[in-house]
Amino acid sequence: MKKKNVPALVLVAFIIAGIFSGCSRRRDTVPENKSAVTNLPDSVNIGTQQIPNDENIAKAKNFFSAMGITVKLREFESGASVVSALASGSIDLGLVGTTPAVTAISNNLGVELIWIHGILGKSEALAVKNNSAVNSVKDLTGKKIGVPFGSTAHYSLLSAFELNGVDTGAVSILDMQPADIYAAWQRGDINAAYVWEPTLTKLLTDGRLLITSEDLAKEGAVTADVEVVRKEFGDAYPELVAEYIRILSRAQTIYEENLDEAVSILADYFDISNEESRNQILGNVWLSAREQLSPQYLGTSGNPGAIADALKKTADFLVKQQSIKEAPELTVFQKAVNPRYIELSLK
Repeated sequence: MKKKNVPALVLVAFIIAGIFSGCSRRRDTVPENKSAVTNLPDSVNIGTQQIPNDENIAKAKNFFSAMGITVKLREFESGASVVSALASGSIDLGLVGTTPAVTAISNNLGVELIWIHGILGKSEALAVKNNSAVNSVKDLTGKKIGVPFGSTAHYSLLSAFELNGVDTGAVSILDMQPADIYAAWQRGDINAAYVWEPTLTKLLTDGRLLITSEDLAKEGAVTADVEVVRKEFGDAYPELVAEYIRILSRAQTIYEENLDEAVSILADYFDISNEESRNQILGNVWLSAREQLSPQYLGTSGNPGAIADALKKTADFLVKQQSIKEAPELTVFQKAVNPRYIELSLK
């Protein structure tokens, strides 16, 4: 899949809302190799999610041992939960969607966006039951829809309603984590759900797609999975954060140079078929470190990229939806997008 074809307008909008708590599994990675980084804390705490991306390739291949310290990996069900953990200081870095990232920045939680794991496409979507009479977004009026509040999926759902003229007051939107969505889907408690992989694939065994995040991106409602760091931690250990970026780049290179290997790694890691793994991987657009420093994305330390404008537009949308009280100025988002760790990683 060629990422170079992604147009600049693909980053016309990003979103984020809500902060919720909760986490599940935690795994500690004991270092096997010493990093060249000399200024090191005793350990680093990283918030992850079950998403087929570069970070999970790195986890599967034990690349984090190269950081030279104990790496504590904590798995969360949603980006909103990750943001909550960042706010409490219990993790140092975390994988979130653009929606929770914007909320965190808007609420002045002291985080910086440092990496794009992937521009969301078909890997996140609105699904309805096969036997449902719902054939368009407008048909969801009066229906029950499950979605994790404060997530990119939540933003995409609200964007779909706005684009299709659906009154949100006429729809029952239920706050559910992915596991709860799947259980409610099986019981028949909900008519539709907007969620991401791998839960999405489970729903499609008895469902069909109504609209995807790729469809919404064409209308300007773009979402992405990104990495954020607590600014205090990044300022104290910039070389360590750069080492983390190098590890993600190493995993991204596997995808770029040998897609079949990436597919196999994530299929084994998530215990799914190679076909499912391939479909999930290709559902997002992966970007190399150098691509992320382009004007379309993070930009450079001296020249902010388009993602800051996109975050600002997302915040404005969230104010309109009453998800946040006030949208910060563009300069706030430009300061919160920090490409220097990628720049350090390339030296």
